[in-house]
Amino acid sequence: MSLPAPPPAASDDALFEQAFADAAQTATPERSLAWWTAVATTWAGALLFAAALAVPTLAGSVWMLVVTAGLVAGGGLAQLHLRYSGTEPGIQNDGVFFRSLTSRGALGWLAGVALTGFYCVLYWWDDAWGASPLTGGIALVEPLAQLLAGRPADKWFLYGAVYTFAVLLMSARMAWRYRHSRYHLWRTASVAFFQLALGFLLPQILKNAGQPEFYFSYFWPLKPEYLLPFSVGWTLDGGSLGRAMILWAALASFVAVPLLTWRFGKRWYCSWVCGCGGLAETLGDPWRHLADTSERAWRLERWSIHLVLLAIVLITGGLWLHAALGNPIWGDGGQAVFYRTYGFVIGAAFSGVVGVGFYPLLGSRVWCRFGCPQAAILGVLQRWFSRFRITTNGGQCISCGNCSTYCEMGIDVRAYAQRGDAIVRASCVGCGICAEVCPRGVLRLETGPVGERYPGADQPLFDMLRSMGVLKEDSAPRPED
Repeated sequence: MSLPAPPPAASDDALFEQAFADAAQTATPERSLAWWTAVATTWAGALLFAAALAVPTLAGSVWMLVVTAGLVAGGGLAQLHLRYSGTEPGIQNDGVFFRSLTSRGALGWLAGVALTGFYCVLYWWDDAWGASPLTGGIALVEPLAQLLAGRPADKWFLYGAVYTFAVLLMSARMAWRYRHSRYHLWRTASVAFFQLALGFLLPQILKNAGQPEFYFSYFWPLKPEYLLPFSVGWTLDGGSLGRAMILWAALASFVAVPLLTWRFGKRWYCSWVCGCGGLAETLGDPWRHLADTSERAWRLERWSIHLVLLAIVLITGGLWLHAALGNPIWGDGGQAVFYRTYGFVIGAAFSGVVGVGFYPLLGSRVWCRFGCPQAAILGVLQRWFSRFRITTNGGQCISCGNCSTYCEMGIDVRAYAQRGDAIVRASCVGCGICAEVCPRGVLRLETGPVGERYPGADQPLFDMLRSMGVLKEDSAPRPED
């Protein structure tokens, strides 16, 4: 009795097509009535906000603000509940490269244009052109501005409110996605707290009390105005509290930052405290995989971020020298020159328009990676003088590439893992997502002795000079070193 012949083996092309179809199906799963109701609720709130922008007379009441924010938040939270409840804990990135919004498709470009347009209007709309497109939004948050700051709302209050709302709402998404990881739950709670408390509420309360507006979670050089001569004078006008603010800015910038970075690496700030990093880790999370991991991008990163740092160091020193000489050139102490040069190019165009507007196209950490002078300082300290590192177990690596794909800083983590090298890159913000998406547990965030992180770490100054090209690559420290 003969047995039936086995079915022919599927070709590689057929297997690929089936895998592609399965992934595409995962990207657009069937939705229930409850899902579409939640989506409709979110869009209803978005349309109310759009109506307020188009017809400012509709805004201005507490109820309009509460209903608009409530619909967006309620619909968004309902979608998160329906998306993640009943699923196994763990990061699920199925279909992320097939969705138009997260794969540079039409929706991704539309989101990029919308974000970029918002920042362009925010920074550069000329009053001579007529009423700003943000006038209705400003009227919408007027009741909140009166409550917190005791004064009329302006475009910067609107920006702070929208920014904080986005961080809080997307923090809920992060909590659902990473509910299996205590590290990420605490990290998400931290960025949400610092943005809400120190990045929004406290500065407004200070203004209500007649004090200078001050953001305690930003330091020089990311917030250079705090230690420039003309702005120090404004802050000192706040009396004893103003002097305390200047002392805080100086101690945080030159004492706390080095000590905390030595102990925890740059992650303590970039992934736990900073408002820029908070927005990138929450609102920008869906686009983290779009970061460029090429060597060309790495070379550009090293030049651009350190040139921005050099620029603000020279500007700060030059303005203080100018002030010491009695402001012989600029009567306002260089205020106008500073805002028209560094403020325009770096503070507005780079950090805002490109840094956030390009999330859907270039990933969520464009500013942090290529332009932030605070990240540059933290990176130098982390690379050569910090105890933080991500250790790897190369023997367990299966080269799946998840770690490199979801590194928002564009680090080729897989290359380090394959060699079994610890990751001590200056750009690493210690978010820990690479360790979470690794199916084999190859990566581990750790702290330890500074000199044991990589060969040559026991001679940090020598290694720094060699990496800068001051010393030759094949040179070695003298025995007495």
